[in-house]
Amino acid sequence: MQRKPSQPKFSDTPSPRGISRRAALKGAVGMSAMAALSGCVSIGGAPSDIVRRENAKPGTRDWMLTKTRIDPATKYRCPWIEGYCSHTSVRAGERIEFFVSTNPVSSFTIDIYRMGYYGGAGGRHVQSLGPFQGVVQPEPAVGKKRVRDCQWESCASLKIPGDWPSGVYVGKLTAEREGWQSYVIFIVRDDRRADYLFQCSDNTWQAYNRWPKQFALYDNGQHEWWWGGDVQVSFNRPYGKYCQIMDAPLSTGSGEWFLWEFPFAYWLESQGYDVTYISNHDTHVDPRGLLRAKGILSIGHDEYWSIEMYENVKAAIGAGVSVGFFSGNAVCGRILHGADARGRKHRAFERVGVFGPPGGTFEFQAMNSLRHERPYANELIGAHSTGPVTGGADWVCALPEHWIFAGTGMKQGEGIPGLVGWEWHGDPASIPGLEVVATAPTQSAPGKPNKGQFTATVYPGPRGNIVFNAATCWWADGLSAPPGYVRPSVYTSPQGPDRRAQQITRNILEKMRRAGA
Repeated sequence: MQRKPSQPKFSDTPSPRGISRRAALKGAVGMSAMAALSGCVSIGGAPSDIVRRENAKPGTRDWMLTKTRIDPATKYRCPWIEGYCSHTSVRAGERIEFFVSTNPVSSFTIDIYRMGYYGGAGGRHVQSLGPFQGVVQPEPAVGKKRVRDCQWESCASLKIPGDWPSGVYVGKLTAEREGWQSYVIFIVRDDRRADYLFQCSDNTWQAYNRWPKQFALYDNGQHEWWWGGDVQVSFNRPYGKYCQIMDAPLSTGSGEWFLWEFPFAYWLESQGYDVTYISNHDTHVDPRGLLRAKGILSIGHDEYWSIEMYENVKAAIGAGVSVGFFSGNAVCGRILHGADARGRKHRAFERVGVFGPPGGTFEFQAMNSLRHERPYANELIGAHSTGPVTGGADWVCALPEHWIFAGTGMKQGEGIPGLVGWEWHGDPASIPGLEVVATAPTQSAPGKPNKGQFTATVYPGPRGNIVFNAATCWWADGLSAPPGYVRPSVYTSPQGPDRRAQQITRNILEKMRRAGA
């Protein structure tokens, strides 16, 4: 791919533990950065128009990895260059640190991009850092509960500029010796009022992260797909390449962002919706922050929640905030946060329970060793993970007169091909006013039913707000196919952008916006 012009790189001699002097001056944006600490972003104009104005700026596809490689001995790791960030989310005016290892030793650069629409390019280049002198950082020992907690030396510390709007940002790491690349990823959040909060599912990204080799929440040293307790994972480590369903090279260092969530964000920003971004961690620690939106959006594969997350979102619904679960297998595993080796809170977590009744998921191995107790996920979502959890189906209209189908022309029994998968929701709760808007049997392969039944639902909140449940991890596949996107195909095959899925999404978002007015 021919490299397009972007911001000029700089190569002042950097400190081995920090960014170059020129980069530090560039990152420290004076009074605008200080203003951003209170949630103000110094980009001018009406706050509700931030996304439109941001996406009018020049975009580039240079954010995509062009030379990436995985060590076959580990199946997931890119030891030639890999890294992680000090925070999952950070506000403008705050600092984020980058921790990078190169093996063999190589100088390297970090190019930072905000992900969005940008005329179809998918990203905008916002900063270049380095070059830095790389080092081989130590692989951490196996700790208690099999945690792998890197305590690497920092290579760069960046103060987030005040003119960086909320969004998902990737840092493209490039080792200059041989050109190998991978990502680091973080979220810039703000505190402004917005129509929609896009909650990234980074707890689930980390739960499935097998870096350096087989050390996900799903491996207890004996079983590769363990679903019990006594296993802990840490955010202090790189994201390895995604470990399920498909070969997705862009997932190296970026969790599951490019798999299930980026197509939704790409479409939202292409339409100019007033959206701001948060992490699972923000939902956990900042209940008041949820009240600044008209709607909260859970996207893709949002499996792992703490009880605090559940209670905070439940309280937001009670206060009149709408929620869209454009996700599958959401709010399934209950987690407990812990501190890292240096005492930093919320940098590790373990699975301690299930947000569902005993036997309700046709138990995975060892799941019955965990607590199954209320609250159940379907009491929040409308439906939840149930047996056999995995599978696929067409997303079949069950209530064509419902307002979500306005403008789609869909008839009862008509389906959007392959949109349900690979994990889904069923078993609707007995919530007053709950309506089943789409439902169909699921299959393990075309023509092979697996005794499942997905159920998409809508129920009313107490103040005219709504809670929508799409009942599939793959909803975003029906919205867009941004650069680099790899379409899943297992159990069934979604067919990509569909005007009906897009119109249903518009109807739901508009209902949320009006209810919150």
